[in-house]
Amino acid sequence: MEQLSREQMHDILYKMCVARAFEERVLDMFSQGKIHGTTHLSIGEEASAVGAISVLRPDDIIMSGHRGHSHMVAKGADVNLMMAELLGKKAGYCKGLGGSMHIVDLSKNNYGANGVIGPAIPIATGVALGLAKENKGKVILNFFGDGTSNTGNFYEAVNMAALWKLPIVYICENNLYGMSTPIEKTCSVPNIADRAAAFGIPGEIVDGNDILAVREACAKAIERARSGNGPTLIEHKTYRWLGHSKSDKRVYRTKEEEAAWKAKCPIKRFKAYMLKNGFTQAELDDISAKAEQVNDDAVAFAESCEEIMTPEEAKELVFVKEEYLK
Repeated sequence: MEQLSREQMHDILYKMCVARAFEERVLDMFSQGKIHGTTHLSIGEEASAVGAISVLRPDDIIMSGHRGHSHMVAKGADVNLMMAELLGKKAGYCKGLGGSMHIVDLSKNNYGANGVIGPAIPIATGVALGLAKENKGKVILNFFGDGTSNTGNFYEAVNMAALWKLPIVYICENNLYGMSTPIEKTCSVPNIADRAAAFGIPGEIVDGNDILAVREACAKAIERARSGNGPTLIEHKTYRWLGHSKSDKRVYRTKEEEAAWKAKCPIKRFKAYMLKNGFTQAELDDISAKAEQVNDDAVAFAESCEEIMTPEEAKELVFVKEEYLK
């Protein structure tokens, strides 16, 4: 297992704490009716996003699905602009039109989330084809859930990527439930990563709440993709603490199951690692406090932004402008 530097440990913990604090505030603001539509939170899954993305180069690309806030944070997004986006403000990343499930940050090579189950996989595979033709050593990470792995898009895209040895790493965040349906009722095999054998590519099962294990597996897969040897399918075994969305009351699982997974909290586990490797409790508390403050500031910023897109302004974004066609 690798030995992280103090700077690496600080950055990893900070991003996990920022991601969780962001979603805790999203949950609160959604409950107050300040965020419209729906939102899907990944509290409890932070190690999957932060661990995988922490071993990328800045010019590498990510794409995710409807549960993508942590991926945004891990790739370096500005939480002020994220929160403004969720509140529908023009100051947001997509001028308030993308919201929680269709948020993009091209400045950080985050090609966006997708609110529809499945389509992001072939889109990400298409990006990988472009990267292969560009031949600059860049890779793309594609995050999706266990439910998405049962769609036809998954099989067609992974087969194509394997055939053409595209520079993509498929990361299935298996949180054990597709909405309210447990995975054993939708998957014929116990491990989604076992499906990799059908495509002739490596498949790896990882404790998705152990950020060191996530980093190790993803670093190996990224290097394989970067070297021209094709994709890897990684399965992060993890757990969402909350429901599929805000309206989900979680009646399909037990309090005992939830308590057992909360005991495996990725943030607490990494803090324990840091305490054993030179950090003090006061330093950890300071990192957590800064993550809380930056999100308090994000809420204040988003609420202070008054402007939202008018219908007339939104119409200007429907069609491609003529200058882009030249």
